[in-house]
Amino acid sequence: MSDFRIEKDSLGDVHVPENAWYAAQTQRALENFPISGIRFPRRFIEALAIIKAAAARANNEIGQLPKDRMDAVVEAAGSVQKGRYDAEFVLDIFQTGSGTSTNMNANEVIANLATVAMGGDRGSKLVHPNDDVNMSQSSNDVIPTAMHVAATLAITQELIPALRAFVASLHAKSHAFDDVLKSGRTHLMDATPVRLGQEFGGWAAQLEKAVRRLDAAVDDLSELALGGTATGTGINCPPGFANAAIGNIARMTDHPFREAENHFEAQAARDAYVHASGVLNTLATSLMKIANDIRHLSSGPTSGLAEIQLPAIQPGSSIMPGKVNPVQSEAMMMVCARVMGNHVTITTGGQHGNFELNVMMPVMAHAMLESISILSGSLHAFRTKCLDGIEADRERCRQLLELNPSIATALNREIGYDQASKVAKKSAAERKSVRDVVLELGLMDEDKLSEVLNVRHMTEPGIPGA
Repeated sequence: MSDFRIEKDSLGDVHVPENAWYAAQTQRALENFPISGIRFPRRFIEALAIIKAAAARANNEIGQLPKDRMDAVVEAAGSVQKGRYDAEFVLDIFQTGSGTSTNMNANEVIANLATVAMGGDRGSKLVHPNDDVNMSQSSNDVIPTAMHVAATLAITQELIPALRAFVASLHAKSHAFDDVLKSGRTHLMDATPVRLGQEFGGWAAQLEKAVRRLDAAVDDLSELALGGTATGTGINCPPGFANAAIGNIARMTDHPFREAENHFEAQAARDAYVHASGVLNTLATSLMKIANDIRHLSSGPTSGLAEIQLPAIQPGSSIMPGKVNPVQSEAMMMVCARVMGNHVTITTGGQHGNFELNVMMPVMAHAMLESISILSGSLHAFRTKCLDGIEADRERCRQLLELNPSIATALNREIGYDQASKVAKKSAAERKSVRDVVLELGLMDEDKLSEVLNVRHMTEPGIPGA
């Protein structure tokens, strides 16, 4: 047993690996939950460390924690925040639903680091994990706070920038393709003309709305539960602690976090989290539509629409030479499916706020941070490897548009719906252009027909017959 040290907790002796910075409660949880091997992501550990440093400063400000201990805790938490001790966060996300084990994991690691910094031995509790690092706190307010801080930082620092860059690329393509006239499609069938730039512009507008929804979700997430301690009453939390600690969190993150309006709501309910996940679910729905549209528009090259060309970034088949597939679209669609599944997990978790505490927080936190991470990564990959390199096949768009019988819609005001329907049917049956059919039937002279069948005008608002 020379590779172990003996730690004690309220249940007795625990053998902890000699070189581990964690202690007894982490070791017990490690042994109790050998379930998935899935650990908390970096963002969550970062958030925990921010909270512990902010709390130590607050406890010193209100006269509860001596300066030398505060300094040691803040320095240790800073090392954890930077990712230097991620390997010490060993616990499965499938554990106690309050996340108490992971809160203690952070308390123990930070306490041992601070203890050694102050000249003590690892495990001696010169800086105590509960009395010092967890002072004025409970797992029941720390874990909800960490969930909000981590999600907020991930959304604002990763997802929104990735989304805005994607929108900018869509706008660039919208301008570049504004002159490309093509068939619109409804029900997957030919419809009146649109400009390719309008399609890209529609996608851009769709995602601009997503940014606004994310901003609103972040505002909800900016309310923090810290200060409610065990059940929302604030027991063992001295006056002034919550305000000071949350102010420190705001300064450390450069984000305007604020104390929860009602601590009972903030700890028993995870509604802001479910709402934010719903926004991610909506974004995934939007991206699924866009990725699908792009892969269909690029289908071919001989048997599909082939109105746009995607960059060839890798061979598409192990058996068919020269085949290139819309792989970025497919990757994004799988990401979207995963995000939708995570939303179900978060929704189910949000339902289990039993009386004064939600008991499914670890899995909710993991699902949320995974969704944000993979959406951000997919947006970046799709933009740089696909979207920015898309080209329009102008000739193909022109050919398909000339054969589109729905152009006959523009004739309604001149020859009536019934006659226009005959033209459309004859055009489709004989694979002739609408122009040729109208002239063949003598329904309109050529000059007037040219005026009515101005395809560019059909794509602009306020034009009769459009």
